[in-house]
This record gives sequence, C-alpha cells and structure tokens, in this order.
Amino acid sequence: MQLNPDLSILLVGCGRMGSAMLNGWKNSGYQHISISDPIHANNIELSNITTAFDVVVFAIKPQDCDVVLPTLQPLLTPKTIVISIMAGVSIDRIKNLLNHDGALFRAMPNTPAMIGAGITAITSNSNATDDQKKTARALLAPLGEVIELSDETLMNAVTAVSGSGPAYVFYLIDVMAAAGVKQGLPPAIAMELARQTVIGSALLAQSEPNVTATTLRENVTSKGGTTEAALQILMQNNELQSLFDKAIESATKRFQ
Repeated sequence: MQLNPDLSILLVGCGRMGSAMLNGWKNSGYQHISISDPIHANNIELSNITTAFDVVVFAIKPQDCDVVLPTLQPLLTPKTIVISIMAGVSIDRIKNLLNHDGALFRAMPNTPAMIGAGITAITSNSNATDDQKKTARALLAPLGEVIELSDETLMNAVTAVSGSGPAYVFYLIDVMAAAGVKQGLPPAIAMELARQTVIGSALLAQSEPNVTATTLRENVTSKGGTTEAALQILMQNNELQSLFDKAIESATKRFQ
C-alpha cells in the first residue's frame, strides 16, 4: 500500500529493526525521514526541529523508554501517529510518558523483517482512526506480512511466538546439524543440509498457504519409513510440544 510520500517521519532508534524500517521506507518512496538515536552517537539535533512530525516510530530498547519518550513531547501534535516496537511496553505506558492522546500503535516485528520476510502484529488504542490504521500498516508493510490484533493483552504471546521465534528456528538448525555430525557427516555438510532443509521447508509452507503444517508433515511421512522412525522419537509422549508450551509460556510472562 503506497501512501502519501510527503509524510514527515521521525525514527527514534536505528538498530537492526529500525534500519530495516528505514530502508523499507526509502524503497517505498517516503522522502521526509529524520533519524534520532538517543542512546548512541548518530542522533539528529532535535532542538533544531521546530515543526512536529506526522509519524513518530520508537525502535529503542524497552529499558530506555522512560528516559527517551518524555523528551519528544514537543514534537507531537494531537494528529501525530505514534508507533512503538518496544517489546513489553504497553500503550498506556507510552501514552503517559508522551502525554499523548492521539493515535498510538504497538507493534511486534521479527528479525526476518530485515529482508522483508518478517511478520508484524499491530494493535492500537481507541483513538486511532481507520485512515491512521492504514498509515501504520503501510509503514510496517515493507517488513513483511502485517496482522492486526484487537486485544493488546495478546502482544506478549505474539512476542513469545513470532518475535522470539526466529531464535528457536536457528537453534533447530544447530540441533539438526549436530545430530548429523554424530551420525558421521562432516560438520560443514551437516550444517548446510540442516540450514537448507529449514529454508526449503519454510518456502514450501509459504507456497501452499491453504495446506496445514500437519498435512505438509504427513505428506513427507511414509508408513514404516525413515521420517516416521524419527517422528516417533520427536513426538513421543508429546514431550516436544510440552517443552515448547513451557518455553512460550516463559517468554510470554517475561514482561507481565
């Protein structure tokens, strides 16, 4: 979705995710982007800015919000759209720190956003209009898929599943490769096999969005074959599901 390229945008924080958004906006034609990295050296001099921004995006670490957000109050108007990707920081907390009664959005992207293949969940306060919601979604679209949540309380679970999820997948690659080495494969070959298997499987799942993961798994599993032998171990007593339940629960409760 292409919106007004004349939107004035302030990006606060320019780490990996902030940089991914910045590159996406530039590629989408947004021309009026200012960057402030308050915790590091390459920040703009905000005191020289006399006009407010149409959109302010917070991509700083959650622990920095209490210090950074109040300093930006002069750059907001009632019409300014505020988008936060700070994990665990509620909309109410952002509202209080900014003293802002306008449109507030809380979003959670994940690291595949750096190549435009991420997924971002977004939710908003009741003051956000339909047009402002379209603007927020459009600004997040360069990162990948965007889904909307009506219940902000689900954002911690989103963070646990998709926000942290890439780390689980990368760990799976390590685990599969290590198991292959134990069966005699050279480490480099085991890693390449594991890495490309995960990449290819993900692309296959993406190519068939109406086919469930269960069906895709069953399609690979021949009766009495090697895949079935492995799955009998992995699915024994539902232990892997139980382990993931505990892991996701632990991550969800991190910010509660």
